[in-house]
Amino acid sequence: MTNIKKWIVPIILVVLILFGIGSYNGLVGKEADAKTAWSKVESAYQRRSDLIPNLVSTVKASANFEKSTLEAVVNARAKATAVTIDPSNITPDQLAQFQQAQAGVSSTLSRLLVSVEKYPELKASENFKELQSQLEGTENRINISRDRYNDAVNKYDISSKTFPTVLFAKLFGFKEMARFQAEEGAEKRPNVGELFDEKK
Repeated sequence: MTNIKKWIVPIILVVLILFGIGSYNGLVGKEADAKTAWSKVESAYQRRSDLIPNLVSTVKASANFEKSTLEAVVNARAKATAVTIDPSNITPDQLAQFQQAQAGVSSTLSRLLVSVEKYPELKASENFKELQSQLEGTENRINISRDRYNDAVNKYDISSKTFPTVLFAKLFGFKEMARFQAEEGAEKRPNVGELFDEKK
């Protein structure tokens, strides 16, 4: 009986150490998956950013196109590419700033594409059609990448908050990761007429 009591504490310690190692390794893996998903988000946004100069050049070639619209797109792109985030320490504030900069690009691109409606020769241009198609595909990639990032963060957060792993998460300094949120007002259905009036 005394021999059994003598081994209980070491056995419990070994089990705790093994569980701690397993928890730590699991959290490291899930955190790495979330960081990889974040890099795919950045890659999708970078693809859109890379397409913008070609789009602006193609539109510039069209006579009398609104200079202010083109300048707005170029400026929004510059602001968006200036916002960088360290994937190992994404805070909600940083993510909100990133989203705001990217929303500026989306907004100016929308204005540009609405303005193009007034230029039938530009709309008919093969170069413009190809760039517009690539931008649409890129917007889909951005949406998918953002969703996958949120999924990876969700798995990490669930794992790091589940008992008893939460104890080891706190011990080793694993923090909650920020997620993409819907933009303010996204839940409202847009009035298409107002959108076109606004972008004239």
